[in-house]
Amino acid sequence: MAVKKSELYSSLWESCDQLRGGMDASQYKDYILVLLFVKYVSDKYQNQPDALIDVPEGGSFKDMVALKGKKEIGDEMNKIISRLAEANDLKGVIDVADFNDPDKLGSGKEMQDRLSNLVGIFENPALDFSKNRAEGDDLLGDAYEYLMRNFATQSGKSKGQFYTPAEVSRVMAKVIGIGGADRQDQTIYDPTCGSGSLLLKAADEAPRGVTIYGQEKDNATAALARMNMILHDNPTAEIWRGNTLSSPGFVDGTRLKTFDFVVANPPFSDKAWRTGFDPEHDEHDRFADGIPPKKNGDYAYLMHLIRSMKSTAKGAIIMPHGVLFRGNSEGEIRKNLIRKGYIKGIIGLPPNLFYGTGIPACILVLDKEHASSRKGIFFIDASQGFMKDGPKNRLRHQDILKIVDVFNAGLELPRYSRFVPFSEIQKNDYNLNIPRYIDSSEPEDSQDIEAHLNGGIPNRDIDAMESYWQVFSSLKDELFTPNERENYSDLKVETNQIRTVIRDNAEFIEFKNKVLERFQSWVDRNMPILVGIEVEDSPKSLIGMFSESILEVFGEIALMDKYDIYQYLMDYWDTVMQDDVYMLVTDGWVANNELIPEALLIERYFMAEKTAIEALENEKEAQAARKEEIEQENSGEDGVLEDLRSDKGNITKGSVLSRVKEIKEDPEFVDELAILIAYLELIEQESQTGKKIKSELKNLNEQVAIEYSALNSDEIKSLIIKDKWLGALWEDIGGEIEKISQTLSLRVKQLAERYAATLPDLERKVNEFNVKVEAHLKKMGFEWK
Repeated sequence: MAVKKSELYSSLWESCDQLRGGMDASQYKDYILVLLFVKYVSDKYQNQPDALIDVPEGGSFKDMVALKGKKEIGDEMNKIISRLAEANDLKGVIDVADFNDPDKLGSGKEMQDRLSNLVGIFENPALDFSKNRAEGDDLLGDAYEYLMRNFATQSGKSKGQFYTPAEVSRVMAKVIGIGGADRQDQTIYDPTCGSGSLLLKAADEAPRGVTIYGQEKDNATAALARMNMILHDNPTAEIWRGNTLSSPGFVDGTRLKTFDFVVANPPFSDKAWRTGFDPEHDEHDRFADGIPPKKNGDYAYLMHLIRSMKSTAKGAIIMPHGVLFRGNSEGEIRKNLIRKGYIKGIIGLPPNLFYGTGIPACILVLDKEHASSRKGIFFIDASQGFMKDGPKNRLRHQDILKIVDVFNAGLELPRYSRFVPFSEIQKNDYNLNIPRYIDSSEPEDSQDIEAHLNGGIPNRDIDAMESYWQVFSSLKDELFTPNERENYSDLKVETNQIRTVIRDNAEFIEFKNKVLERFQSWVDRNMPILVGIEVEDSPKSLIGMFSESILEVFGEIALMDKYDIYQYLMDYWDTVMQDDVYMLVTDGWVANNELIPEALLIERYFMAEKTAIEALENEKEAQAARKEEIEQENSGEDGVLEDLRSDKGNITKGSVLSRVKEIKEDPEFVDELAILIAYLELIEQESQTGKKIKSELKNLNEQVAIEYSALNSDEIKSLIIKDKWLGALWEDIGGEIEKISQTLSLRVKQLAERYAATLPDLERKVNEFNVKVEAHLKKMGFEWK
């Protein structure tokens, strides 16, 4: 049976536990990723003629497995990696970690056990890459992504720069339009590529692939990027080592090589950007629009990127917000770039997304092809859309999709997005600070002084809920009645009945049924795909189809945000459905308790047995409650049960029986005897009921085990698809409907309670309290003045 993806990721992360203690995450990532690399190329290329990677004799993962438990394992692993590196011109790339370093791995038996355990984890049969799965859907890509995210999280601010969050990478890839690339000889370039994650995410959007170029100045990180390219089936990608600004690696003579697509996540506010060259005499003519300040290199990287773009190129770069509004030389550069029309859009991101810094950043979307005809810049403020993920924030699926949909369609949404003409930008002295053009703050909830004085709910507040009244047109009249004063209304029902009135409203029920119909139409559309899942299908292609269709189906339902519904599907995919589908495309439709939890089988086939067991459990609880009641009534200083308690404070059957024997012939203790006998009967009843429950559970478990093996293909599919997947999704969507009624009822209740007590009412109550206080003081002999 296939290992669940989530379990596989956890086991990989557990491999890191073998290395903790002697090094931090920025170091042990080198060991883990080298082992992942050796395992991958060994599975995929060993004994393959004309393979892109040569796996030599004595240079494979199997050779490492043979070393488990041997004293010289560290030194021999280094030799295996060295042979693989030499055979493929990968010296300095995959041999960056010393597996025989006692300072990091311990010495003697400690190193021997640690490395043996580490190799053993990668020996997991689930890590078999000999048949790399459908493109873009192999285990390796997801496992690598999982490891890199965790390495970056663990490494802290100073060492997390090697990784751009995958969610941000996806946004950048989709807004530059690389999905329209139709030739493999089209190029993509990242001048500060780190581990290459941004490059790969962007390239993955191209349906036929593109040619990849990247440069990274840190040697170890450049080696990581080179490994990453091979691990993701891009062995021909060119990764250049060196400082992009002082020594650009991709040049045609003195001119920079230009590319079809460019992406970058350069170091923020690099203070040493001038190291190694003089920008005032730049042979590559990158700074014609101005020279960035000496202690801040943000614009240096941006101008290098623009210079590396073909005349038809598209690009995106992550920048700190300061580039949008800082003045002096940066202000002049910004004005020149705006006038040339290179900046197509600006996307403001949430804070604390990136591993190297907690400050908020933005994406500058670049477009040279349409620069001359550009009339303005498209702004998005996406700073409010994120989820907490440990110490960092993270874009959700719905946040990514909304940004991409809105940007690519140029949709203007209140408090979120807006196209700003150059004339307005010019009036603002070419300041691009997002809040100048988009106010993303929620409107303040205004207070009505007259309503506070005289009561009534302002009609303007009721009218502000017009989106609800358009759907539930009769509900407004069910909840409110006109006040004697113009422009004010009163609540017709008690505040504790508001939710009930909403739920029972005929149009609300109709709305709920409409949502159910939409969901059912989505089910009907996708059922042939769901029941048709086969071995070797691509899970990522499947979720792509499901998610795209759910957006279409829920795209035009008032009061419901299609992106929220999409998120429900994607959350369920991430937590449950992805693992299920992965097992289905590996093992087929088999009945086991991973795919079909026992609870589902019981709900479908054994409800009578379940109900009987629940009745017995209720009976046992009632017996236990009666027992406790007798204990409470007969405990304490004079209680007949108090002296029967053990040192641990409990009352045993044996202690009660002993006391019964002592007093059963003595008429003086007849009342105590009755209590003890009643208590004994409850002990016996509870015991017998417990035995019945145990027997019935055993019988049920045996029947369930038999039922698993008896299920046919149609029953298996029905249980997994209808009972498990669709049941969970409908529960989520039903919760969204409930959220609508709850939000409306809370708002109505808030307004009603806000103006329920008028100023005269409050003054009258104050006077009443004053009278009462004065009367009490007089009784106590005090004079009230």
